[in-house]
Amino acid sequence: MHPPRETLMNFAAPPPIAEHNSNLLLAALPAQELGRILPLLDPVTVEVGDVLCEAGDPLRHIYFPHDCLISLMGVAEGRMTLEVGLVGREGMVGATVALGHDTTQVRAIVQRAGSASRMDSSTFRDEVGRNPSLQRVLYRYTDTLLAQAIQIAVCSRFHVLEARLARSLLITRDRLQSDKFHLTHEFLAHALGVRRVGVTKAASALQQQGLIIYSRGNIEILDPEGLAAASCTCYEIVREAGAHALHDAM
Repeated sequence: MHPPRETLMNFAAPPPIAEHNSNLLLAALPAQELGRILPLLDPVTVEVGDVLCEAGDPLRHIYFPHDCLISLMGVAEGRMTLEVGLVGREGMVGATVALGHDTTQVRAIVQRAGSASRMDSSTFRDEVGRNPSLQRVLYRYTDTLLAQAIQIAVCSRFHVLEARLARSLLITRDRLQSDKFHLTHEFLAHALGVRRVGVTKAASALQQQGLIIYSRGNIEILDPEGLAAASCTCYEIVREAGAHALHDAM
């Protein structure tokens, strides 16, 4: 089953600067540069399952999440998927526009509903060209996305599903800053590139070890340290790459 291809955005009332600053990339900009791009940002709300962009399609908008979570899916033959990145308030969707790309290579689908700041991609490209601070922040973040995608590809090829699921849950926990969240078997199967029965078996194994509780898509991480031990080293590599990039940007 494919996620829907069309998305209807809900526009919210213009948020205060503090709400835009809940996105850490925007917050990393000097006040003068941030003030210049604030009028160019539209506040939107997104719902679970919304597709913000589709692989191979023109990239019309850039998104800076506030409290939502966006899964970046690699797509093969229009139906097979694998999550190659996860974007929360620490990042953005559409960073490759800064590198001159007009189309997107991934499907960006909302994993957790919430709010974001949105900008027209052509406007964003113009702003990047005149804003060195924005360039610096985006190049650091793009490096992080590439490192994340490479590590997930390695993980998907060489590590067992139970460890991969543990890694995915821990990254989601880090992005949301919460031990409780909702992820269906279907969504996890799309993200991990496996059948639903595989997700069920891996989740059951983690639950039997007392690491998580998983019921009808509701997940609670009971033992983060134990889950990290059950995960592969890819989790630490992805986490540290993101932390270093964000520290350098700030």
